[in-house]
Amino acid sequence: MRTHTGERRFSCDHCNASFGHKTTLMQHLNTHTGERPYSCDHCDASFSHRSTLVHHLRTHTREHPFRCVLCNASFLKKRRLTDHMTRLHS
Repeated sequence: MRTHTGERRFSCDHCNASFGHKTTLMQHLNTHTGERPYSCDHCDASFSHRSTLVHHLRTHTREHPFRCVLCNASFLKKRRLTDHMTRLHS
């Protein structure tokens, strides 16, 4: 229900950030502690957030899951596709 109400019961002791879920707070704390528990199996890179590792892994697999339906260009990140659509197709 917190997702729908916007309630953020879990606050960071280091900054003004607050979160709706304890797991999100715990992941955020990595930015303050410098902990980087998510490591790449292909190189020496490590990350504080799993999602950043997932994006990084695409550099090794050459996966570009975000594809333009108008010209078939593909992108590593959704934001790059959005920028492409704005610049070239609007």
